[in-house]
Amino acid sequence: MQQKLVETERRCSMLAAQASGHGSSTQPSDSFISRLLAIVADLYQQDQYRCEKGVMSSVNVRNCIRFYQTAEELDATTLMNYCGEIIASHWDDLRKEDFSTMSAQLLYKMIKSKTEFPLHKAIKVEREDVVFLYLIEMDAQLPGKLNELDNNGDLALDLALSRKLESIATTLVNNKADVDMVDQSGWSLLHKAIQRGDEFASTFLIRHSAQVNAATVGAVETPLHLVCSFSPKKHSTEVMSGMAHIAEALLKTGANPNMQNSRGRTPLHEAVLSGNEPVFNQLLQCKQLDLELKDHEGSTALWLALQYITVAVDPSVNPFEDDAPIVNGTSFDENSFAARLIQRGSNPDAPDASGNCLMQRAALAGSEAAAIFLATHGAKVNHTNKWGETPLHTACRCGLAGLTAELLQQGANPNLQTQSALPDSDRSQGVSLQSPLHMAIVHNHPDVVSVILEQKANALHATNNLQIIPDFSLKDSLDQTVLGLALWTGMHTIAAQLLGSGAAINDTMSDGQTLLHMAIKRQDSKSALFLLEHQADINVRTQEGQTALQLAISNQLPLVVDAICTRGADMSVVDEKGDPPLWLALENGLEDIASTLVRHGCDATCWSTGPGGCQQTLLHRAIDENNEVSACFLIRSGCDVNSPRRPGPNGEGDEEARDGQSPLHLASCWGLEDVVQCLLEFGANVNAQDSEGRAPIHVAISNQHSVIIQLLISHPDIRLNLRDRQGMTPFACAMTHKNNKAAEAILKREPGAAEQVDNKGRNFLHVAVQNSDIESVLFLISVQANVNSRVQDAAKLTPLHLAVQAGSEIIVRNLLLAGAKVNELTKHRQTALHLAAQQDLATICSVLLENGVDFAAVDENGNNALHLAVMQGRLNNVRALLTESNIDAEAYNLRGQSPMHVLGHYGKENAAAIFELFLECMPEYPLDKPDNEGNTVLLLAYMKGNANLCRAIVRAGARLGVNNNQGINIFNYQVATKQLLFRLLDMLSKEPPWCDGSNCYECAAKFGVTTRKHHCRHCGRLLCHKCSIKEIPIIKFDLNKPVRVCDICFDVLTLGGVS
Repeated sequence: MQQKLVETERRCSMLAAQASGHGSSTQPSDSFISRLLAIVADLYQQDQYRCEKGVMSSVNVRNCIRFYQTAEELDATTLMNYCGEIIASHWDDLRKEDFSTMSAQLLYKMIKSKTEFPLHKAIKVEREDVVFLYLIEMDAQLPGKLNELDNNGDLALDLALSRKLESIATTLVNNKADVDMVDQSGWSLLHKAIQRGDEFASTFLIRHSAQVNAATVGAVETPLHLVCSFSPKKHSTEVMSGMAHIAEALLKTGANPNMQNSRGRTPLHEAVLSGNEPVFNQLLQCKQLDLELKDHEGSTALWLALQYITVAVDPSVNPFEDDAPIVNGTSFDENSFAARLIQRGSNPDAPDASGNCLMQRAALAGSEAAAIFLATHGAKVNHTNKWGETPLHTACRCGLAGLTAELLQQGANPNLQTQSALPDSDRSQGVSLQSPLHMAIVHNHPDVVSVILEQKANALHATNNLQIIPDFSLKDSLDQTVLGLALWTGMHTIAAQLLGSGAAINDTMSDGQTLLHMAIKRQDSKSALFLLEHQADINVRTQEGQTALQLAISNQLPLVVDAICTRGADMSVVDEKGDPPLWLALENGLEDIASTLVRHGCDATCWSTGPGGCQQTLLHRAIDENNEVSACFLIRSGCDVNSPRRPGPNGEGDEEARDGQSPLHLASCWGLEDVVQCLLEFGANVNAQDSEGRAPIHVAISNQHSVIIQLLISHPDIRLNLRDRQGMTPFACAMTHKNNKAAEAILKREPGAAEQVDNKGRNFLHVAVQNSDIESVLFLISVQANVNSRVQDAAKLTPLHLAVQAGSEIIVRNLLLAGAKVNELTKHRQTALHLAAQQDLATICSVLLENGVDFAAVDENGNNALHLAVMQGRLNNVRALLTESNIDAEAYNLRGQSPMHVLGHYGKENAAAIFELFLECMPEYPLDKPDNEGNTVLLLAYMKGNANLCRAIVRAGARLGVNNNQGINIFNYQVATKQLLFRLLDMLSKEPPWCDGSNCYECAAKFGVTTRKHHCRHCGRLLCHKCSIKEIPIIKFDLNKPVRVCDICFDVLTLGGVS
C-alpha cells in the first residue's frame, strides 16, 4: 500500500508540472481535477476490487450477514452483492442470531428486499425494532397488513405467540391485529395454539377476548374439544396441566361445554375418549354440563367411559395405539370415569334409537364387566328395547354367564318374553316370545343355561323377594319349550338338567305334537333316543293320528324304530291309509327298518283290505305294485306264500277276491322274476291252480315271461299235464300264444306233450294247421311232431287234409316235405286232392299232383277229383286236373255219370266255360253218351235250365232228341216255356246226326212193317210218318227241296226262334 501511495505522488507531480508548462493561470482546471480524481480513483478501485475478491472466498451462510453489514459500511458493492445473493439463496435457513447484530434500518431494508412479508420475517428473527419500523412505514395500511397470511399460511400474531414474544404480540394486538383471524384451513389462532399445546398463546388469546366457542371448519371442533382430546398417554404432565388451565380459562370465559362436533361429540365425550382426567374433572364441575348428549353413534359420555376406548378409527380423534378394550373380569372402581359420571347424575340406561340400554349395548359388545358395573349402579334390570328384549335376554344371547348371574341376583325377571323377532340375529329366524333361557339355548351357551337352572334352585331358598323362579313351560312363537330347544341344539346334558329341574317331557305343542314327535320329524335320532331313554310316552298320537313308530319309519330312523319297538310299541296299528308299519317301511325302501320290525315280532303276512274290499296279504300288495324288493323281503321273512286273496268278512271283493290266484300266479303274471325265484326257493306250490284251473306256468306262458317260464319248468315238482278249465295244458297254452321257446322247453321236460289232444280230439299240429299258423306248424315239424296223426273225432282227418281245408299252400308244402302221406283217405275215402278240388285251390291241386297224389282215386261215391271239381264249378281246378294229370275225364261214378254228366247236372254260371275247357282238352269227347238213367249232358243241362251250357253243347254238335230211360227228351220235357228249345233249334247251323230207335220220339208209336221210320231233317229226331208229315226246304242246311220236319221244327223254320 505504501508503494501505491509513492507511485500516486509521483504521477500527481508529473501532472502538475505539465500543467504549469502549458497554461498561464495559477489555478488547476476542472479537467485537470477530473483527470486527477480519475487517476486516484482508478488506482484505488483496482486495489479495492482485488481486495473484495479475496474476501468473497471466505463468505458462507453463517457469516454472510456480518460481511454484508461490513460491505455496506465500506461501500464494498461487489462484496455486498455477493453476500446478498447468498442471503437470498438461504433466506429461510438463516437464524434469528444471524441478524442480531444488524442495525434495524439495514435489517428492515434487507427484509423488504428479500421477502414479500417483512413483518412475518421480522417476527421470526424476533426483532421488535424492525417490527416498529414496519408499523411506522405501514401505518396507513393497518390493521389490514397485520392480518395477512404469509406463503406458509401463518399470521403475524400467531408467529409472535408461538415464539412467546409477548411484547410483539401485545404491540400487534394494540395495533388492531385480529385475535380471531383464521388460517386457510379455517382454524383460529386459539385452535392452533391449543393444538400445539401452547398454554402461553392460549391464555394470551383468551385474555385478549378471543372467541372461545369458535368451531373449526369441517370437524366443528371448539377450543374446548381440542383441549379435551389431549391424552396423558401421549403428552407430558406439564402439557396436561397446561390443558387443564386452558380448560379452566375457557370455561370461565363462557366456553359452552355442550357443543357438539361433526361426530356429535361434546368436549366431555372427547375427554372420556382421551382419558384426560384433569379436564374431565373441570367439566364435571361445570353446572351447564349436559351428561345425556349423544354423539352421532348414539353414545353418551357414560357409554364411552364404559368402553374406555374410542369406537372411531379416525387418528385425529383416537391417535393412540396402546388403548385396549374392556375384557371380562375388568372392574370399575368408584374413581373411574363411569362411576364418577353416574355419581354426577348420568343416566345408567340411556337407551338408543332401538331401545337398547347401555347395559344391553355393553353385553352386545362383549363388555361383561361394564354391563355388570351398570347392573350394580342403578341400571334397570328389566328394561326392554323395541323388540321386548331385556338385558337378561341380551346377556343370555351373548353368552355372558357372569352378567346373567348378576342380573338374576338383582331381580331380573327370567320369564319375560320378547315381543317380536330380533332383526340382527342369525339364529332367531323370525322367532319371538323367547325367554332368556330360550335365548341361551338357541345361541348354544350351556354355561348361561346352567346359571339359570341354578337360579331356580336358589330362588326357592332365597331370603329376599327379588329373585323370580324361572318357568320352563314357556313357549316361543314356534310353540317350542326350552326343553325342545335344548334338544334341537344338541345340548342333551342341559336337557337332562331341565328334566331334573321339572321340565315336562310329554308336553304337547299347539299342533298336538310331543317333543318325541318333533325329534323324529326333525330326523334327530340322538334327541329321540334321549327322550325314549327318559321315558317319553310312545303311545301319544299326533293330530293326524300318527304314532311315534309310524313317524320314525316315515323319517327313516332305524335306531329310533328299534328303541320304540324295544319299549313295546304296537306294530299292528295302521295309518290313515290302512297301512301297517311294516308296509310303510317297505314302501319307502327301508329294508333295515323292516328287518327291525320283523325281528321284534311284526307279522310279515298281515292280512288287510285290498281291491274292492277283499282281503289280501302284504305279499299280494307288493306283487301287485311291482315292488320286487319288498315282496322278496316278505317271503324271506316267513310270510304266507301260497294263500290267494279271499273275500272280506261280509263277502266283499270283486274278481280279485275269487280268482284263486296265489302269489306265484301274480308274480308270474306281472313278470317279477326275482319274486318267482324267491317264492320257489321258499316252498311256494308250483302246481297251485286258480279258479280257472290255471297253474302259474299257464299264467307265465300267457304273459310271455320267458325267464319265469324257465324257472317254473325247471322246478322238480312241476306237473306239465295240468289242464285249465278249457282243457289246455301248459304246452297247449304255449302253442296258443305262439311261444315256441316255452313249448320246446316243455317238450324237453315232457316229450309227449305235443301229442296231447284237446276236447275235440285235436293235437297241437291239427290246431296249428286249422289256424293256418305256419310258425307253429314249422315249430311242431321241427320237434318231430307226427305229421300223419289223425284227429280223434268222427272225421279222422290228417294234418294234410286239414291244411287243404284251411287252404294254406305253404303248410301243405311243408307237411309234404316233412313226410305227410299224400294219398291218405278221409272216412269218405277222399284224398287231399278230392278236398282241394272241391275248393278253389288250383295251386294246392298242382302241389298235390306234383307230389304224386293218386289222381285216379275215387271216393265212396265213385267220384274222382274231376267229378268233384266240376260239381263245385271250380274252373281253375278243372284246368289243373285236365292239363297237369292224366285223370280219366270219362270215368263214371256210381250213378253212371261222367264228369260231363255232373257238369250238366250241377253246372254253375261257369259251366259253359268248363264245357269249353273239356272240348279244348278232349275234342272228341262223347257228348251223347248217356248216364245210367239215359240222360245225356244236353238233357241234364236242359232240365236244369242252364241255357249257356245247352247252347255250348248244341254248338258242339250233340244230338238234340235223345230220350232217357223214361222217354224224356228236350222236346217233351215239361218247362214253363219252350223258348230255350226254339232258340236251340234255331241256332242249328248244320244237319244234326239222326237218332235211332224203335219208337217215334214224338208219339212213341212203335215202328213196324206198317209204321216206317222217318227223321226230322232239322233236329234229327226219329219220327213216324204222322209226326213228320210236314215238309219245308231248309236253306241253312243247303236243302233247297222240301224235306220232312217235325211240327216244332216247322214252326221254328217258318216263324223263327219264337215260341
